[in-house]
Amino acid sequence: MLIQEIMNAPAITVSPKTSVVDAATIMLDRHVSGLPVVDAGGNIVGIVSEGDFLRRSELQTERKRSWLLEFLTSPGKLADEYVLSHGRNVEEVMTSEVVTIAPNATLTVAVDLMEKHGIKRLPVVVQGKVIGMVCRSDLLRALANMLPKKKVQASDDQIAEAVIAELAHQSWSQNGFIKVSVQNGVVELSGTIFDERERLAAKVAAENVPGVKSVTDQITWIDPYLGVAMPAPSEAV
Repeated sequence: MLIQEIMNAPAITVSPKTSVVDAATIMLDRHVSGLPVVDAGGNIVGIVSEGDFLRRSELQTERKRSWLLEFLTSPGKLADEYVLSHGRNVEEVMTSEVVTIAPNATLTVAVDLMEKHGIKRLPVVVQGKVIGMVCRSDLLRALANMLPKKKVQASDDQIAEAVIAELAHQSWSQNGFIKVSVQNGVVELSGTIFDERERLAAKVAAENVPGVKSVTDQITWIDPYLGVAMPAPSEAV
């Protein structure tokens, strides 16, 4: 799936001269958490988000330090913080270095960028012009639309084959020690694992197979260092 399939377009933008109060009002009225900032030619020059309005003098939430930390903090750093907490226009509080994405990029690229830079939204840009926005909520909406909503009927043999194939495909379970049996749509996992984290992974793998009603865990964990076997939990998972 490509970004252009899930992005919000056209993007709601503001100019560098937009006041902080107007930008905040737009966010509230349009139910968005961030706004691309564009110049008169429509080129992106920054982005302003809710986070830029957290440390404000009006809220009395400016960053406060002990006298010692204040002394050790550079004057330039203190000056930057003063601008953020007292700036009246968007250009004074916005982030100038904007991470953007192309409309033909994949969702994987968007997720990688969001995780790498610790951000929640990406302006979608073509030749410097903002044509849309993609946020974490858009990815969540895409996920909700793609998850199966109807139960699928499948035979026990089909389910068993699918679970075994999925386990064989995963590097963490390719040792082949996890056994699968199915009766009336209920998957029973047995055998042995050498890392306790494989237990939940195997359960998730089985749950994602169409037709599975529930999963029962009968897997035994063996401590690879001590060689001690721990029985499976007594209850189904």
